[in-house]
Amino acid sequence: MMGSTGNRWQWAAAGALALALSASVAAAPFVPADDGQVLERLPDRSAPQYRDLKRLRTEVAAAPNDVAAATALANAYYRISRSEGDPRFLGYAQAALKPWWKDAEAPSAVLVMRATILQSHHEFTRALADLDMAIARDSRNARAILVRATVQTVQGKYDAARADCERLHGLVSELYLVACTAGIDAVTGKAQSARAALEGSLAAMPNATPDTRAWFESLLGEIAQRQGDPVAEKHFRAALAADPRDLYTLAAYGDWLLDQKRAAAVVPLVQNEPRVDALLLRLALAQKALQRPEADGSVTILRARFDASRARGDTVHRREEARFQLQLNGDPKVALRLAQENWKVQREPADLRILAEAAHATGDTPARETVHQWLAATGLEYPAVAALVKPGEGRGK
Repeated sequence: MMGSTGNRWQWAAAGALALALSASVAAAPFVPADDGQVLERLPDRSAPQYRDLKRLRTEVAAAPNDVAAATALANAYYRISRSEGDPRFLGYAQAALKPWWKDAEAPSAVLVMRATILQSHHEFTRALADLDMAIARDSRNARAILVRATVQTVQGKYDAARADCERLHGLVSELYLVACTAGIDAVTGKAQSARAALEGSLAAMPNATPDTRAWFESLLGEIAQRQGDPVAEKHFRAALAADPRDLYTLAAYGDWLLDQKRAAAVVPLVQNEPRVDALLLRLALAQKALQRPEADGSVTILRARFDASRARGDTVHRREEARFQLQLNGDPKVALRLAQENWKVQREPADLRILAEAAHATGDTPARETVHQWLAATGLEYPAVAALVKPGEGRGK
């Protein structure tokens, strides 16, 4: 059941946290110019999630073909990968499912966990195939339904996602229903009703867990950010007050600050998480805006990481790399190519924004039309993006 997995994994399964905040290893050594520069913040291995790993590994070692033990271990690794932004734990999660990883008829619990891992690698087609099979076996498999709804939302398949949200009635708690539906409403022309639903749920949960409060406040912040509403900052701050190391919120709040020309506030926000590519990107953007010499070092690290990722055939970072190419490397044509490749795979508002920015920078008419058509078809309320594709705008006009 959904409640047994705990807290926020359902949301993270399809959000820009799950798809854009992976760290990767630099291809070349980097020597910091400042002895005080933070290179990596090591996780607290005394935290409960790490203590649980030892117990779970022992259980799997004693019974390697026990589905319940293996999926519990895989889920524990997956949650650490999300909280730490460390993709190595996704590999550990996959290894925990090794006896069934290539089994087309794997047990349903494995199918759902496998799909969760696959979607983190942007292997959405394979993930959906596993989820479809799990739901065909059990139409009340709430976890499978919710993960499928979130994956379909990331892909922009809003009608299918909404249908899955509706299937969750009676299977999960109200907060998941609200978040599932609000996540779709927020990008299909119903942003105000989405905000009202999320705010109402928060008000009705005065004793909400920190994870839940951070989740809802972050969603509210994103909606307000797209609308250009300054209240976004209040929501992002509230989310971080509940969970100071929410990597997704750190990135979203960093973007808000950059949009507000407040680069100086971005540096202390993200400088302690340099191993996470998405946060290092925000740091480099802030350093560049402030004309700080450290910007060159951050850009060098990012370039090496993207090069190494490409050499591995990893396509997870296309959105972030497109932004890097456009805003830090000064190559809008490459940025547009990456943004277009990324758009074929995932279609969240952040994906649309970098596509619009690259199209605007290059004056590419077909790309601008893609953005315009998406805004018209979905009703997405994003004035900053709409302004980039207005007739008469763009370098090519």
